[in-house]
Amino acid sequence: MDAYILWRNLPFPRSGLSKDLILAHSDLAEADEYVTTVIRYVERGIFKPAPVDVLMMLQALMQRIDRIGDTASGGDQAVARSQHAYAALLDLVYRQFLEAGRPLQ
Repeated sequence: MDAYILWRNLPFPRSGLSKDLILAHSDLAEADEYVTTVIRYVERGIFKPAPVDVLMMLQALMQRIDRIGDTASGGDQAVARSQHAYAALLDLVYRQFLEAGRPLQ
């Protein structure tokens, strides 16, 4: 639940100046939108996972952001770290959602 609260209160990261970071920012926004399915579960108990593999999307995005950050300069390095951290938090929140909503066996 702590990760959920952090995510809900954390501002969305900036986009940076490079084209690659701007595109990563856009993809991060898409992933964030899919993760909002968690809000319905927390607030209303409705377990309905996103129609895409959010975890795979986030893992690929974090790897891409890491590669961008390796070659970024100046403020874009900080933006890449911020985007990666936000994606990692989304990954954690969504994993916890999937575990909590999974039927008991």
